[in-house]
Amino acid sequence: MSLVAPVNNGQVNISETSQETEKKTGSALDKDDFLMLLVTQMKYQDPLEPESNTEYVAQLAQFSSLEQMQNLNSTATNTSAYTLVGKQVRIIETSNTGAENEVQGMVEYVKMENGKPYVSVNGEMYSYDDIVEVIDESYLISQYVPSVKQQEITYLHHDPQNVQITGINMGSNGYEATGVAVALMAEDGTTTKINSDKMSYKNGVLTIHKSAFANLPAGKYVVGIGFDDQNKTVDYQSVTLTIKGSVESEETVKDEGAAKGEKTGNSEENKQA
Repeated sequence: MSLVAPVNNGQVNISETSQETEKKTGSALDKDDFLMLLVTQMKYQDPLEPESNTEYVAQLAQFSSLEQMQNLNSTATNTSAYTLVGKQVRIIETSNTGAENEVQGMVEYVKMENGKPYVSVNGEMYSYDDIVEVIDESYLISQYVPSVKQQEITYLHHDPQNVQITGINMGSNGYEATGVAVALMAEDGTTTKINSDKMSYKNGVLTIHKSAFANLPAGKYVVGIGFDDQNKTVDYQSVTLTIKGSVESEETVKDEGAAKGEKTGNSEENKQA
């Protein structure tokens, strides 16, 4: 690149041929631009009132400091790019028409082109400057493993009904589960496992038959849900169960129902007789 530029009406004219063709309009001046300005200033100074040596030394010192900072910044950028190998990133690149293309994937390798780092993601090369997000692997996995929506459920001994746990996500992207296990943990530490034959799952809803709670005393329970995905995910924070009433009241309901059925049966027999 040429280090001399013409001056017209006191203005330094830097032609397009004196700049790097790949430099974008409106970008910040680099060390070559400052050097060009310094040389131009020296060439077109007033011979009757030349700049002092002290001023030139000061400007050269500033130029040297600028060069060192730019080199340091370039080194830091390149080092940062190399550390991304094996990590998940999100990239948004903008085309010449302004259209945005978003890509997410793992950085396979880093390549330097014209002093600038480029990363390979999903087999394609992208500028390091287009990376907008670096995603931690553990966070990414947490988005794929099975999960349960936060909720509180209630079971009434005096009005026993099947219990439903909703908002169950069985996982995705290789972390899918095919089955679940459920255990109830009482406040005193007692744990009760729910037998699989008392549970059924469909479309994000786990239904537990009412008979599973018939002998459990009133109180609050933590519902632990275990999945058989590759991470063996266990959720014991999302669902709580409150059991109200007494076991005796449910037995009373059963006895009354049995008595009512027996009475109905006797009435039918009497009618037939």
